[in-house]
Amino acid sequence: MKRQEEAVCLRIFIGETDRYEGKPLYLYLLEAFKKADLAGATATRGIAGFGKNSRIQTSSILQLSTDLPIVIEVVDRKEKIEAIKPIIDQSVKEGLVTEEPVTVYLYEAPQK
Repeated sequence: MKRQEEAVCLRIFIGETDRYEGKPLYLYLLEAFKKADLAGATATRGIAGFGKNSRIQTSSILQLSTDLPIVIEVVDRKEKIEAIKPIIDQSVKEGLVTEEPVTVYLYEAPQK
């Protein structure tokens, strides 16, 4: 069964070495989002990227970087996304956040 609804996709671009309260920032955010009962979140480690400083960070064995890009994506209802923004504001010291409306197609197994 397929269900369709409107939601918001939030993407948080940070560095692998970013930390908050003694732990990796991406892990802190994932734990906070889980505690806030969001539908789900995914942290993805990039193989290469650059940001404001224009230095390319790469996972190439010849130029192994210690600060690869991390992107955290979370999709949920607008009111739930709004509720987590203070968490992001307090913990992200350097990075980029994007937000966009999305249409979610949720596939669920039929109830038996």
